[in-house]
Amino acid sequence: MKNRILTILLLFVSAVVLAQEEPMQMKPEMTEIWDPEVAVVTPGETPMDAPSDAIVLFDGVDLESEWTSGNGGKPGWTVEDGCVTVKRGTGILKTKRVFEDFQLHIEWRSPSEVVGESQGRGNSGVFLQELYEVQVLDNYNNRTYRNGQAGSLYKQHAPLVNACKKPGEWQTYDIIYTAPRFNDDGTYFTPPMVTVIHNGVLVQNHVKLRGPTQYIGVPEYTIEKHGPKSITLQDHGNPVSFRNIWIREL
Repeated sequence: MKNRILTILLLFVSAVVLAQEEPMQMKPEMTEIWDPEVAVVTPGETPMDAPSDAIVLFDGVDLESEWTSGNGGKPGWTVEDGCVTVKRGTGILKTKRVFEDFQLHIEWRSPSEVVGESQGRGNSGVFLQELYEVQVLDNYNNRTYRNGQAGSLYKQHAPLVNACKKPGEWQTYDIIYTAPRFNDDGTYFTPPMVTVIHNGVLVQNHVKLRGPTQYIGVPEYTIEKHGPKSITLQDHGNPVSFRNIWIREL
């Protein structure tokens, strides 16, 4: 009996030693994750068309369902021919909905009649969470400061390249945005992160923002903590047009 027990113990010890010396043989199915299944989203017919899970913010006709003026009143911009155009002096457009992380598609057009130069030519802006500006500007043969031209994160990051089309031609921005998260003292735990594709060309590659957009001075790391906020479009006095605006919450 004692010999039998000893034999069993020796076999057990041998198995443990072999297991330590020879790691478990991996099989393909050991690294396969089946559940939950990935959600299905139906793409648009083209990359410019809204996918099935997008919120259409402007379809070329109905502006008032999704947008207000800066003070919450009726939008003052002009809607015609499938687009909305800045009406000088009426102020910003602001979405009624608020957002944090998102994918935003927006198409814009600077006036075909060239008036002005540098920052005075086809100027507007797309503000993410009302605070962080992706610059809209006619920079086709129009030089300005590099961190203020089209595709820039205004005064913070110059675009990687100038991908502007001619004045009067429709252009696209596809923007991927990760909203900031905050420490208790108001500093960023993680800063805002932005990727911008301009006319199919990557111009901002997951860049970090230092703080809200500032025209004068340096953006501050410490700001008032915020959660979801609106998308806003800037009235800079130039008749810039927008169309086909949709967003996917991430």
